[in-house]
Amino acid sequence: MDILHITNGSSLTNHLQDLNITGDILTWHEMLCEGPTVKELNSDAFINARKSFLNTTYNIEIDIEEYKKEIDKLNHTNNYSEIVLWFEYDLFCHINMIAVISLLLQKQITLPIYLVCSGRVKTSKDLKGLSELSPEQLRQHYKDKILLTKEDLELAKTLWVIYCGTDHNLLKPFIVTSSSFKYMSNCLKAHLKRFPDSKNGLSALEQNILDIVKSNTIKSKHHLLGYALNYQGYYGYGDMQFERMIENLSVFFFEDENSITLNRKGHDALMSQTNFAEAVNNDIYLGGVNRLDYQFDKLQNKLVKSHSNVH
Repeated sequence: MDILHITNGSSLTNHLQDLNITGDILTWHEMLCEGPTVKELNSDAFINARKSFLNTTYNIEIDIEEYKKEIDKLNHTNNYSEIVLWFEYDLFCHINMIAVISLLLQKQITLPIYLVCSGRVKTSKDLKGLSELSPEQLRQHYKDKILLTKEDLELAKTLWVIYCGTDHNLLKPFIVTSSSFKYMSNCLKAHLKRFPDSKNGLSALEQNILDIVKSNTIKSKHHLLGYALNYQGYYGYGDMQFERMIENLSVFFFEDENSITLNRKGHDALMSQTNFAEAVNNDIYLGGVNRLDYQFDKLQNKLVKSHSNVH
């Protein structure tokens, strides 16, 4: 019987095909770390929510028929002996991963589920994505794949339900929960810091972009994009997401033909003199909650309701 591989994007799918890894491949084309989500993944409500968000925010048109055709592979799992998930160490991948696991459980699929997860490798101090691994490293990762336990699967399901809800403080206890997901703790901590800081109103990534502008000679927004992509830690964001973020942060920049520097507001934000959450107005949904409805309080190490959301 065949193996069903589920990959986080076409780049990795092409990589696996080049390596002649045996089995069928389902490519998961999503970025569930942004935009509204619905816990019932096999539903019209989920598809409609994602279609609307991706079209409105990123001008991406989902081919519904192609999506359903790809997902239909999960309706024929009697053809397979096991499922192998290929997801990376970052938040982008981990939210997609817990969604995929939840979908498998919602479809009552009982096959053994394995995980191939990249991150730290012996030859590099930097964390590596699966597509960045050499063919030998990728084959070794596959050989070392981890069989997910019932507890692992239940954890993923629980995290997905919380992510689709409005109280993301419920994720906090799972930061210290041991599981086969060795990077989950880092991803959950990173997620909570995507909400505006209670002092300056910036997320950790937004603050990082201002720090990059302050500490480096930045020649253009494209130059800044390169820095942001390379120095983002556990987020795993792509070009589109950072381009949108940088555009939202333009209120903090002086920009001319040859340089981008911080203006007075930018320096005030880094010194936490003013809360700029409403000025940036990044009102994107993170799962079940609008990020502007909550702020991250570093002293309490938790999310607190924004003043506009207190009632």
